[in-house]
Amino acid sequence: MSEFDELQAIIQRHAERRQAEERACEAFLQALYHALRTASGPGLPLNNVTLDFIDDPTNRLRPTPSGGFHAAWLRLGLCEVLVRVRRLDGAFQGEYGEGGVFRLETTSEDDLIRLARQILRSVAATYAGEGTPSAASRLN
Repeated sequence: MSEFDELQAIIQRHAERRQAEERACEAFLQALYHALRTASGPGLPLNNVTLDFIDDPTNRLRPTPSGGFHAAWLRLGLCEVLVRVRRLDGAFQGEYGEGGVFRLETTSEDDLIRLARQILRSVAATYAGEGTPSAASRLN
């Protein structure tokens, strides 16, 4: 068997697991989108939240290997935040915005709403200039 044939066989053997991870990560991002829409509380849905799945910009292989990140842009009114997520040891691990990270062992509605509020606070802090180095400190 040539190296090329071996590569094709490996990709095919692991396709089911890879596709299951992709579906789980996309379902997680969809659930996070719904949590962001309801993060303001009962009866106060945010109508200006949208979800746009994309290929993760750091992935260098297609299809994404098992354990790789899946990504989406979440439009939050006047801004957008990139959210990347992957399955790792049974949990959802991810990144968002300017250095935000999360790890969820469970994905209950409360867990997702807490994460949604964390993302909203973090993005607001970024735009308010909190927690980011000033231009003067970056020059030195």
